[in-house]
Amino acid sequence: MFKGSMTALITPFRDGAVDEKAFARFVDWQIAEGTHAVIPCGTTGESPTLSHVEHNRVTEICIEVCKGRIPVIAGTGSNSTEEAISLSQHAQKAGADALLVVTPYYNKPNPEGQYLHFKAIAEAVDLPIFIYNIPGRSVIDMSVATMARLAKLPNIVGVKDATADLARPLKVRTEIGPKFCQLSGEDATVTAFLAQGGVGCISVSANVAPRLCSELHTAWQQGDYARVWQLRDRLMPLHEAMFCETSPAPVKFAASLLGICADGCRLPIAPLSAEAKVKVEAALQKVGLLEAAH
Repeated sequence: MFKGSMTALITPFRDGAVDEKAFARFVDWQIAEGTHAVIPCGTTGESPTLSHVEHNRVTEICIEVCKGRIPVIAGTGSNSTEEAISLSQHAQKAGADALLVVTPYYNKPNPEGQYLHFKAIAEAVDLPIFIYNIPGRSVIDMSVATMARLAKLPNIVGVKDATADLARPLKVRTEIGPKFCQLSGEDATVTAFLAQGGVGCISVSANVAPRLCSELHTAWQQGDYARVWQLRDRLMPLHEAMFCETSPAPVKFAASLLGICADGCRLPIAPLSAEAKVKVEAALQKVGLLEAAH
């Protein structure tokens, strides 16, 4: 159920508020372009800046638009266990298919604290849960041993791995087994991650190149590796441009160039610099996305 190209959805804003109509259109377009699953209210969706009301509403809109056509993996993580439980219970009630829960940031819990955090969330809901391991943003790096311990809980089903450590998925597969669902959180290393035991990618680039990203994963699943390499090489300039400054500012600017939504982010994410805008636009042109949009 959970494999292929999955988009870490941006959250459009207009005049400081969530642009609900633009978001609904965006989710529908993602499905039409072949995206295999969507993730509302992740870091790319600027979840740390959303109020609880906004967070829950964005999740609800995503589920309403999808109508079961593709899975919705709701971002419900927090560095407060109680808050993560509340967001997770709401997502379950709203009809999400699974949850993406980030390792607690800033608090720096030790392995026991990490285990107890995820265990408490898992016991509060019935949905499948993906651990989101992203030490670059949360400081802590969940060890394979802690992950293996959590994998024994019935609804801890996988991980979004944003470590960029390409030995990690093979270590996890060896330690936990092939049924533990490993999703890449790094667009630029996705094909290597798949080769090391992964089954999909939660992607930033798929916000603006959903069809190309979807085709890459479909080609991988079909064993059409020549097509995989072709798409991997074509998409690389986009992957680089999407992180030329703090995400999601670059991908939101790219989305604005494609007419998807306005480019505004909430502070503390700064507006994209003029230099970065040139890089993003050049990448879209090189990949062929601007021509397709006009």
